[in-house]
Amino acid sequence: MTSLICTLQDHRDDVNWCAFSGKLFATCSGDKTLRIYNTCDFSELPFSPLSGHGYGVHCCCFSTCGQFLVSCSTDATTMVWSTVTGEIEAVLEHPGRSPVRICALSPDSAHLVSGASDGTLALWDFPSKQLHRTGAVSDTTMVACSFSPCSQVFMSGSSYGDLRLWDLDMNQLLAEKNAHDLGVTCCIFAPNILSGGQVVQFRLASCGQDSHLKIWAINKFSSGGYKMQLLHTLTGQSAPVLCCAYSSDGQLLVSGSVDKTVTVYDANNAVLLYTLNQHERYVTACSFSPTLPLIATGSMDKTVNIWRLEDGCNDHGGKSLPEQSALTSSEGRTSAGRSKLLVSDWSEGDVSAWLVDESLEGLVDKFRANNIDGTELLSLTKETLASELHIESVGLRSKILRKVEELKSDSVCSGIPDEFLCPITRELMREPVIAADGYSYEREAIDSWINNKNRSSPMTNLPLLTTLLTPNHTLKMAIGRWKTSH
Repeated sequence: MTSLICTLQDHRDDVNWCAFSGKLFATCSGDKTLRIYNTCDFSELPFSPLSGHGYGVHCCCFSTCGQFLVSCSTDATTMVWSTVTGEIEAVLEHPGRSPVRICALSPDSAHLVSGASDGTLALWDFPSKQLHRTGAVSDTTMVACSFSPCSQVFMSGSSYGDLRLWDLDMNQLLAEKNAHDLGVTCCIFAPNILSGGQVVQFRLASCGQDSHLKIWAINKFSSGGYKMQLLHTLTGQSAPVLCCAYSSDGQLLVSGSVDKTVTVYDANNAVLLYTLNQHERYVTACSFSPTLPLIATGSMDKTVNIWRLEDGCNDHGGKSLPEQSALTSSEGRTSAGRSKLLVSDWSEGDVSAWLVDESLEGLVDKFRANNIDGTELLSLTKETLASELHIESVGLRSKILRKVEELKSDSVCSGIPDEFLCPITRELMREPVIAADGYSYEREAIDSWINNKNRSSPMTNLPLLTTLLTPNHTLKMAIGRWKTSH
């Protein structure tokens, strides 16, 4: 049996990934933030959310010791965060400055791999945060990576549909070029190592746009060669399968799908155990806790569900969670909802009122003296807070910027039609333009994207045939009418 015990509703956009450590749980989202919770009661840590990425965050993972959290983003960076302080420990810029879609840490925390939309892979020495090797597969997007339990090899998966095994010198050891028709979406090694005679065997799960979840055997021979063999094809879901994860003992396998379901399998026997139906949109993320009988699932409905496995999983040191069948966790922030105006239209008085509501009343005089209105508030940076507003406290500067990011995120959820939001910044468009991919963007955002992202489409990852941008006058007028009526 499984039961839904908790629903987290703090993100303001699609949940893209979730991950457990021994004591913590992390999520990341298209709203540019990561959030960290205690697994004892799923209360959010004081320094959460983590704001540092310029665009949506695609993936996150903990180091084995739980001291570090790694995240990657469309902004072409992979960031390393301290789970003790919430501070950024390192910013790793991907070679070629292409959007980073996936990141994974080796079980021994010696290496970090990141994969990007231009098909490149970067292998980093994690202790020193230095680039170790690079590799690439042409004409594809890297969307999946996972290290073997021995930390000596890793598997990559791409939108082309191939799975490739690499060593730490970025040599390709094997390639399964048609693993999933229409593209791989996720892959994950089981934590077990099987050995017998002259062969060492790993298990790997992969899923894709073909609506299949597959279990593979990766055999390593004493000669040093590798062979990949398909063991099972699981068809318990009726639409593309977007994510999969093994339990810490390798006995269970969970997957999430476009059909909004979560399936849990007996991994050894390839038997469907449970189908969970709670999300309202695509299930994009799933993870097992290594220390508690819990599964987490994230979705494009902006929620994360925490499920308890009831049978055979109760002996875990007496730790317990709330008994309610479906608790809801949300801070219920209303700072953006206190005014019907868009934040960018706030007066200096509105900003002062907001500061008081956020227990920052000590800054009211300083903000008034510098004529900070809504537009200026949204453009604040650490540099302007320090040099122009003379706020010396690093903690206070960080708090202000977190509150501003929450304002921006709240504006996304305040009833603004989604088609009025720029797909890159997720903010209301002022000068919408149509790009060669047919999508509308804020002019400044797509200009910056084209100049820095090798002319790939933010929505499809395919090359833009031209960089010509056409003003979308119809959309601009519609946004203007909406602003007037609101």
